[in-house]
Amino acid sequence: MNTDVAIIGAGPYGLSLAAHLRDRGVNFRIFGRPMGFWRDHVPAALRLKAEGFALNLFDPTRRSTLARFCKERGYPYAPIGEPIPAEVFREYGEEFQKTHVPHLQPCRVTHLARTLDGFVLHLDNGESVLARNVVMAIGIEHFAYTPPAVRNLPADRISHTFDETTFDRFAGKRVAVIGAGSSAVDTACFLHNAGAQTFICTRRPKIWINHPPRNLTGLKLLWTRIKKPVSGLGTGWRSRMACDLPDVFHMLPARLRLRITRGHLGPAAGWVTGQVVRDRVPIWLNLDLQSAQMRDNAVHLVFRDTKAERPRTVDVDHVFLGTGVRVDMQRIPFLDPVLARAVRTEENMPALSHSFESSVPGLYFIGPMAAGSFGPLLRFAWGARFAARRLSARLGRQPVSFPVPQAAFAS
Repeated sequence: MNTDVAIIGAGPYGLSLAAHLRDRGVNFRIFGRPMGFWRDHVPAALRLKAEGFALNLFDPTRRSTLARFCKERGYPYAPIGEPIPAEVFREYGEEFQKTHVPHLQPCRVTHLARTLDGFVLHLDNGESVLARNVVMAIGIEHFAYTPPAVRNLPADRISHTFDETTFDRFAGKRVAVIGAGSSAVDTACFLHNAGAQTFICTRRPKIWINHPPRNLTGLKLLWTRIKKPVSGLGTGWRSRMACDLPDVFHMLPARLRLRITRGHLGPAAGWVTGQVVRDRVPIWLNLDLQSAQMRDNAVHLVFRDTKAERPRTVDVDHVFLGTGVRVDMQRIPFLDPVLARAVRTEENMPALSHSFESSVPGLYFIGPMAAGSFGPLLRFAWGARFAARRLSARLGRQPVSFPVPQAAFAS
């Protein structure tokens, strides 16, 4: 079956775009498990760092909000100050899909290639789909970063923080968590609660943990809002500008854009898990991991201590990597290598037009893969509104049908 638009990915960005395209009457198909990353890679009990108002998915009428969902289900909710469990956010996304994207196909794309007239997608159910346009809304699932020092460890002795959603099997185990960001702190908290002997190791001089929201009133509240305005990315003028001015960001020189994207909203843990870690989990600072190898059935870690001349060593049973993600076009497993090489990149991220289109006509990217072009806004769910509005307007102006010869299925 042919389609004008194929959306790959069914997280907040893919679902929000699909809701907008459906409202415009665009011929589209969307593939992926609804909220699959949140089901398979995020602990259900995790209290999310983003505030409640910043966790909406976006339909054109703005009726299906997280606030309305929580009220209907009886879940606690507040725009600010009531951390939302990941399980509630996932349920909300799944309900959004049933309401606004009922024809989603929960299958996986195994190969995407270019044809003379568009693109061909091969699915894991054996189907092939021809599309004039393809929107990649795949999130960060494929981009977990593994430092070279640990790449030779046995697979059962190392996990990325994306890999585990339950932690009971680590009770009584010695577990090192490498990293200083929210995923590292969250994992250390869950490991501690499960009874693991865990600690955090980071090369940074400190770990940043967000403060709980304060209940301010009157002039103090007014002054705080002026000094640090609230936005979907947090507080402060830099975050507010990232939310309100993505087109201005798009016009900046590439080097400056990428530097801002890397540096803004760096590693900082949420206050819920952060309080547990700060009080109960050892934190080793200024340690740069140099090597990791098996020794006497344990993982022997060697760190360079940036504050001392001698290295620091420790033996553990397991290593968790809270080392974040590095977006890289070449790491998308289903993307045809020829197509991947045809996309112009900036530091391995696709360079995108004002309408999210790559250098390959008809191939679009939204979500974290678009952050290099539009800024930190696209790294967070809050950016789905901007992306859905902009891209649905672009795709809604195109003709609604196209013939594709059967020969185009040839790879």
